[in-house]
Amino acid sequence: MSDPVAAVSQTQPATQPADVRPRAPATPPQSVPTDTVQLSSAAQAALQEALETPAQTAKEAGTGDAQARRLLAKEAAAKAEAKPTETAHTTHVVA
Repeated sequence: MSDPVAAVSQTQPATQPADVRPRAPATPPQSVPTDTVQLSSAAQAALQEALETPAQTAKEAGTGDAQARRLLAKEAAAKAEAKPTETAHTTHVVA
């Protein structure tokens, strides 16, 4: 059989010891070094063209911008090349 428990004593929670590791003195965060870059006017123009929307390119091409016209022609040629033609799917029957 089982023995009855005679007495139950409550224990006090153990006190948490203080952090034994020495704390490093608080140092203010150091700033991250930054670099300043200056783009040439040619680089700025190239960046502007790269960020241009298709609508802006079409607008510029309409006003006579030669670079925009070349870009539109290049895009149209790439689109036409990617699109399969009707004659490429002809079936040849050999009797």
